[in-house]
Amino acid sequence: MSSPQSQSIFTMPVLVEVGQHDFERSARVLRARAGIVIGNHKHEMAARTLGMRAKALGMGSAKQYLDHLEQNPHSPEWEAFVNAFTINHTAFFREQHHFDILAKFAKSRKKPFSVWCAASSTGEEPYTIAMALRESCPQPDVGVSILATDIDTRAVERAQEGVYSLERVQPIPEGYLKKYFQRGMGRHVGMVRAKSAIRDMIGFQTFNLLSSNWPTDQKFDAIFCRNTMIYFDKPTQTRILERFASMLKPGGLLFAGHSENFTYLTTAFRLQGQTVYELA
Repeated sequence: MSSPQSQSIFTMPVLVEVGQHDFERSARVLRARAGIVIGNHKHEMAARTLGMRAKALGMGSAKQYLDHLEQNPHSPEWEAFVNAFTINHTAFFREQHHFDILAKFAKSRKKPFSVWCAASSTGEEPYTIAMALRESCPQPDVGVSILATDIDTRAVERAQEGVYSLERVQPIPEGYLKKYFQRGMGRHVGMVRAKSAIRDMIGFQTFNLLSSNWPTDQKFDAIFCRNTMIYFDKPTQTRILERFASMLKPGGLLFAGHSENFTYLTTAFRLQGQTVYELA
């Protein structure tokens, strides 16, 4: 058996051979298509992904698979390729202070009041936004709306269903859980589903933040894009931030992730505090 130094493929078992050149090429392809930057520490994950996707299409090598993608820009396989590299780490009421700020902000704004959740993942974040707005806005059924988008088609489908395990909904206050979720019966025991009171407030769409055609011409009072910009390079982050600015109403808010700092990237926003930015 050859030593690790002499091996031309990754040590993580894969279904087809994946070499260093394949990894570097896949990183370039992913970045060009979705803006997602993957570092060298993602070697094994990329190898596993390329191997599985190539095998699923009956191909014998990662090179053949990547050739297929680049030669067929409209192939449905692009969706599976991008989905495989997205990370859906989210939770209900994650960074609680953001929802407290949103609730207070909503009370000070005129209707219609709208929020864009620009990286909605499997739905925990937009449903939390919906609960916060229902609690803070009089007559939330009138003039209050949420657009929730994500690049991962599977995540959007799960979000639309609004079904979660009891473990996933543990961060939700008990009163909110009883008010806004219905417990499953029979084969659905151990699961809950968001009630129409919050589901009907949200419109879900699949959307790539690098797309030249943004999902709507609507202006928003607030945009949530948390823990997503870290996957883009600095020029891409700046470009997206400036487009966010163009989609906010005067005085609108941008909510960022706890590890994200945009103050040095653009003058379109000023830091309000606690990773909340106001349109300048």
